[in-house]
Amino acid sequence: MRCVIARYPFDLTKAGVLASMKGVRPELVTGESVTIGRRRYPVKQVGRVITRQDPRDFTVGEVTRAMARLGFTCHDRPEATPVGVGVPASAPLGVGVPTPLLTASALLGGADPVEA
Repeated sequence: MRCVIARYPFDLTKAGVLASMKGVRPELVTGESVTIGRRRYPVKQVGRVITRQDPRDFTVGEVTRAMARLGFTCHDRPEATPVGVGVPASAPLGVGVPTPLLTASALLGGADPVEA
């Protein structure tokens, strides 16, 4: 499939993208992403690998549009987790609660622990 990314034409195929991304370790997904094979990659990382261009030269929309046309699943920005939601209700006592830092003197029986 012929597509234009950062004003340059590319002839991309699904097999070609799979081959290009094989062995590439996914970076942390903080924005839009694309599922290629069994892995989820940031769109900018995919664009950088398949075009060999600097990620500042193309937009997320250009790469997302090309990947969707090739049949890959594209995902929007992940939702932020609200504060305090990360700890399940069944977590053991003390999990998710700030723990006091013990100083050397506290370990030897001196002063009280310092709150973190």
